[in-house]
Amino acid sequence: MPGPREVIEFDVVIVGGGPAGLSAAIRLKQCAAAAGRPISVCVLEKGAEIGAHILSGAVIDPKALHALVPDWREKGAPLHDPVTDDHTFYLTPTRGFAIPPFLMPPLMSNRGMEIGSLSNLCRWLGAEAERLGVEIYPGFPAAELLIEDGVVRGVASGAFGVARDGHHKHNYAPGTELRSKYTLFAEGARGSLSKQLLKLFALDAGRAVQKFGLGLKELWEIEPSLHRRGMVLHTLGWPLDNATGGGSFVYHWGERYCAIGFVLHLEYQNPFLSPFEEFQRLKRHPLISPMLDGGRRIGFGARAVNEGGLQSVPKLTFPGGALIGCAAGFMNVPRIKGTHNAMESGMLAAEAVAAALGEGRAGDCLEAYEKGYRQGAIYKDLHKVRNVKPLWSRFGTLPGVGLGGFDMWTNTLLGFSFFGTLGHGKPDCDTLKPAAASSPVLYPKPDGVLTFDRPSSVYLSGTNHDEDQPVHLRLTDPSLPLRVNLPEYGEPAQRYCPAGVYEIAGQGKDMRLQINAMNCIHCKACDIKDPSRNITWVTPEGGGGPHYSNM
Repeated sequence: MPGPREVIEFDVVIVGGGPAGLSAAIRLKQCAAAAGRPISVCVLEKGAEIGAHILSGAVIDPKALHALVPDWREKGAPLHDPVTDDHTFYLTPTRGFAIPPFLMPPLMSNRGMEIGSLSNLCRWLGAEAERLGVEIYPGFPAAELLIEDGVVRGVASGAFGVARDGHHKHNYAPGTELRSKYTLFAEGARGSLSKQLLKLFALDAGRAVQKFGLGLKELWEIEPSLHRRGMVLHTLGWPLDNATGGGSFVYHWGERYCAIGFVLHLEYQNPFLSPFEEFQRLKRHPLISPMLDGGRRIGFGARAVNEGGLQSVPKLTFPGGALIGCAAGFMNVPRIKGTHNAMESGMLAAEAVAAALGEGRAGDCLEAYEKGYRQGAIYKDLHKVRNVKPLWSRFGTLPGVGLGGFDMWTNTLLGFSFFGTLGHGKPDCDTLKPAAASSPVLYPKPDGVLTFDRPSSVYLSGTNHDEDQPVHLRLTDPSLPLRVNLPEYGEPAQRYCPAGVYEIAGQGKDMRLQINAMNCIHCKACDIKDPSRNITWVTPEGGGGPHYSNM
């Protein structure tokens, strides 16, 4: 019989090695050095290494990085491409219409921002954290909350070496308990433990429902003659109709890199729509395709992003810990930026934790963090754009984005909104229309040069899971996919998953929903969009999933 779980104790455990978690870890060590008191800090990262699961556009507002590591340029942070050109277009099927810069609210300007790879920046932040004495455990997914007397006392990793049928393999280990005085959750959008915390402590009570988008990204090496280092391009409109929200981005950085991506709001209504196929279709547009002519696709990934904004930010604290970064939903939707707010939240939480530890406290609510958020830069950033997403959702792309722009201008010039603060309506899983009331969407076959299929895309993501492990995509009711989702909605999981994880296999009595869990790139779309709320994403065995490079 296996022995009891190993127990390791720290002052602070941080779940997630993204920009929020690493910023919190660094700031904790900075506070400890300033106070002359040691603080033991551990960061748990489910990816095989720091940065392996990090995906973003990314045009980064460096103000939080300036506050965290003022000499980041001298220390070699991998951001070397300031924005030099900034364009926004509205696309029709054959043309692109430039939106004049003078119409854009000042806060939408990307001048002064840095283009780069957020996964690479996190690797650099991880090295900086380790230099300060932070212990980082990669390939170490936090799978269980440790709660005693209503207080979060840490987390436990999942068991290792469990076979798909549940038996223990020769390398079985029961997992490890990491106990702490405070635990910070920086799991990103739709984190599995953060989702539990929201429910256990009613953190989202009285808040608007959280809204999500699905971001898909490819990295290309393009012809030098077509590369415009420092160029930023955003689009609205085609290939989406006016009632379906979303848009694209194209960023040129490095010597020949072109990051091209597509964000689709997951409140879309047509169950036959495929976010992956819409992205591939976008690249055929005459504004986009010439940039990629002669280029080579070298990376692919996808990830859900929070879009609820200010109205959907939950209560951040609970006894023994707090939510930071995109676990709380700090993305600025119109700017498509969240890294600066994630880092800022990590620093705010770290300062609150350091103060509490200095006063000899442990396991209480970090009210100083909640107060710092409400009085600080994150709240102000989100407050100015709080109505953009609700207006877009209610009125569609052309009227909604126009009204959102007007609202940002009034917030900037007058300091208030004529709309007050709007709500969001339904959660994304409740917005699909029945298949019988929807039009099928016919997508062109991939050409293997400009457009691609899912298997080749998953291959480029570096995704890998041990085949003989429990499926980490769990169905509450295994009968629902065939009994409800297929007849009502055509089983949309076949289409909203960008990695081909879900497919209807077999015929007649042998028909079943097949889950190809090895393909999962951890985007979380299934946990969000399933109309029966039947799919729960949990952490797989440590180190599994994508392995992003330069993404």
